[in-house]
Amino acid sequence: MFNLNDLNLFVHAVDYGGFAAAARRLKLPKSTVSKRVAALESELGVLLINRTSRSFVLTEVGRDVLEHARAAMTEAEAVRTVVDRLLAEPSGPVRITTSVPNAQYRLATLLPILARRYPRLKLHLHVSDRFVDLVHDGFDIAIRSHFSPLQDSELKQRRLKDEKIILAASSTYLDEHGVPATPADIRHHFALMTQPGVKTWRLENAEAGTVEEVAPEPRFYADESVPLLAAAEADLGIVALPELVCAGALAEGRLRRILPDWTAGRIMTTILTPPSRAQLPSVRAVIDFIVAAGNEGAM
Repeated sequence: MFNLNDLNLFVHAVDYGGFAAAARRLKLPKSTVSKRVAALESELGVLLINRTSRSFVLTEVGRDVLEHARAAMTEAEAVRTVVDRLLAEPSGPVRITTSVPNAQYRLATLLPILARRYPRLKLHLHVSDRFVDLVHDGFDIAIRSHFSPLQDSELKQRRLKDEKIILAASSTYLDEHGVPATPADIRHHFALMTQPGVKTWRLENAEAGTVEEVAPEPRFYADESVPLLAAAEADLGIVALPELVCAGALAEGRLRRILPDWTAGRIMTTILTPPSRAQLPSVRAVIDFIVAAGNEGAM
């Protein structure tokens, strides 16, 4: 069986009008191109090119071989393209760990879209509010929300979101208890708090550059956003939650934002990845997709 590389050199020699021109183009010695085409002719048992010091002309059989040789080179390139595409296409398992709110409000609808886009990916979502050691526990990606910047570590960090914590309550509650006009009015209202040790909210008006600490009457405690949101929708009081958590309830009228010029802090969400996993096509594809969705306001 003849060498496909020799067939390729034959095509190049014809396309560039001679061995010297083809050698310059391919950055090979002229003698190499000439010898390999001669080896192809020997293998096939025919003369493909009539060459003299002044001419370089295909024989009749050479013209026929050239047509098939070009087709063979096209098919060989198609094989390389298929392999490159398969290697570049994200595939294999990607293990993600995140908290309950991030799973519910960011990833629950997003990951199925990602899985359809990249059918060779196998997404594993682990949902827990406990701290997870990515390297020790074998995770590729962690999505963590935090109130202050994360400490420096060997993990690669990519900021996903920086959002406000806002105050909201149901229309029924506000109709019964009144709508606070100033932060000081909050002291006359029931509040839905994260834990018994929390007695106050620190409210900030960024535009005015003012901060006020208010002490509402705690009525309900939960250390998870979903029950706090449900309690607010059940008319129990005012809640302080991230914009993402409240977005659906506000859009559908189940809650109303109060004191819109004031926030109860900010929460940052960051994607973390072990350096050894960060450059994998599968991991990069997942991170890029989630970040793009965040930038487009889809999460």
